[in-house]
Amino acid sequence: MSLKQIREDIASVFERDPAARNTFEVITTYPGLHAILHYRVANWLWRKGFKWLARLLSTFSRWMTGIEIHPGATIGRRFFIDHGMGVVIGETAEIGDDCTLYHGVTLGGTTWNKGKRHPTLKNGVVVGAGAKVLGPIEVGENARIGSNAVVTKEVPPGATVVGIPGRIVRKVSAELDEQRRKIAEKIGFDAYGVADEMPDPIARSIHNLMDHMHAVDAKIDTMCKALSQLGDTTCSDALPRLEEETFVALNDDNREKAEKGSGCCGETTADSK
Repeated sequence: MSLKQIREDIASVFERDPAARNTFEVITTYPGLHAILHYRVANWLWRKGFKWLARLLSTFSRWMTGIEIHPGATIGRRFFIDHGMGVVIGETAEIGDDCTLYHGVTLGGTTWNKGKRHPTLKNGVVVGAGAKVLGPIEVGENARIGSNAVVTKEVPPGATVVGIPGRIVRKVSAELDEQRRKIAEKIGFDAYGVADEMPDPIARSIHNLMDHMHAVDAKIDTMCKALSQLGDTTCSDALPRLEEETFVALNDDNREKAEKGSGCCGETTADSK
């Protein structure tokens, strides 16, 4: 465990928790950070062959933080556990870089046989409060596991999984996400306030409208280029920008709806700050 790694763990708290105010507060009051620091020492002892001592330290950490991480687990950089009470990470679990877990998450096994029996989380995975990811399955990069979901099958990269048993509710290409983001900026409100990964018919309708607007924009651009070649300069005039205040109420209502949703990931359903 290097000083650089400790700094990254601390910095990850500020990146993913808006309630974090200063470094001293994070170091002294965040059980998720305490648990990961204890784990890194215990994992070093485990790999050096001091297995009983490693288990003793992990047991002490569980008593202090309410978070149980087996010292044999493999955890990458910038790992963040928010709140943390009740988190359990098994011996053969593997967690990539920049992953986030909320309270009550279990990365557990489904068999008593030795060998690989716990899940693998690739880089950037977010697991919502109370979710259970069970068995030697793989959760792809940047996937999201919704609160209280029970996942026992492979999850492809970028997908969102909700429910019992877990089912994929959204898998949108990066290109389509970028298109929607640009349209959202253009019309002056945050489309992600509607929690685009939720199975919400209103959210889907808005996204369909945004996709249609993108197609209309593309056609207008083509026509403007043709007119410009004919000498018409009308299209060079800038469109009036919509006032952001017009969409404040819509934005707030959508965010409130997203926070009350049951299929969203931990930062909306878990955050009590």
